[in-house]
Amino acid sequence: MAIQSKLPHVGTTIFTVMSKLAQECGAINLSQGFPDFPIDEELIALVEEAMRAGHNQYAPMPGLPVLRETIAAKVQGLYGFGYDPETEITVTAGGTQAIFTAVGAVVHPGDEVIIVDPAYDSYAPTVELFGGKPVHVRLGSNMKFDADAVAAAITPRTRLLMINTPHNPAGTILRDADMQRIAAMLRGTNILLLSDEVYEHLVFDTEQHASVVRYPELRDRAFVVFSFGKVFHVTGWKMGYVLAPKELMTEYRKVHQFNVFSVNTPMQHALATYLKDPMNYEGVSSFYEAKRDRFLIGLHASRFEPLACEGSYFQLADYSTISDEPDTAFAKRLAREFGVASIPLSPFYKDPPPGQRIIRFCFAKEDETLDNAIEKLCAI
Repeated sequence: MAIQSKLPHVGTTIFTVMSKLAQECGAINLSQGFPDFPIDEELIALVEEAMRAGHNQYAPMPGLPVLRETIAAKVQGLYGFGYDPETEITVTAGGTQAIFTAVGAVVHPGDEVIIVDPAYDSYAPTVELFGGKPVHVRLGSNMKFDADAVAAAITPRTRLLMINTPHNPAGTILRDADMQRIAAMLRGTNILLLSDEVYEHLVFDTEQHASVVRYPELRDRAFVVFSFGKVFHVTGWKMGYVLAPKELMTEYRKVHQFNVFSVNTPMQHALATYLKDPMNYEGVSSFYEAKRDRFLIGLHASRFEPLACEGSYFQLADYSTISDEPDTAFAKRLAREFGVASIPLSPFYKDPPPGQRIIRFCFAKEDETLDNAIEKLCAI
């Protein structure tokens, strides 16, 4: 049977490829972004308690009311704005599903969607699946947001701008000045905004997370995506949520109800309780900042040249003094010959910059894991 692929240029993601390679050759896996340490026993106990209490059937389509109310209180406390838990908050099966649903709700065939490269690899295929046209704009020097380049990419067909802070894979953040520039370029247009903020609690060096929620001009036109998996070290739970004004959320839920309908019930009960204590998320930035610093100290003793990491749990490193191989070839050889798995940066671009030699490491690992990886990297 002949099947016309809707994504003919898409194969297995680089994350799957490199994690599989790490397993095959016994390499330390600093490729795919997941922690290798245990989660809080209290959170496990809360899930078990919810299951034993009988909370094992479908949750309401937008999420448990108690969880949405707790999210609203958290957002109000952090960013000073109150979303209506009844009409403006939806619990999702992770950040990727939240993004997929938002794009599906507002992008029509022929609409242009601006994507800032290097970008998380689900963005462009999602746009294409709904008939949109990805318009790729690169980050500027030092992996910083280039507002002029983004503004130049806007056309009458632009429907959506997708931003990400802290940025995966770059590890840079958007600041107040960036948000003000974005507000200015969108002012007077009908362009919508999708802000991927799944690493909101992983912002380092005393910087403040510049959430879209803080900016009235932006939040009034935005879907804002968050992740429980990233902040509570439970990436395999695939739990997140999205915020949007009522008019946008109405359209969002039309897609959500036919996408996943509702999300894991006992975990929603557990998270509703766990999220009420700010201590469970307020220390996350310092926890990961210490891991970043530990990994950076080691990298500085190697032949790799680390780039600035302002947030997320990813560290970019330039290997051009070690090899002139393309990044995918080098990353595979690094895993096979030196026992450390990483992610090449080129798959995050539509058109990678010529001659760029950068790979990404995940430092969301036990200190022992990081120390063992550094020892291997310093031997190169």
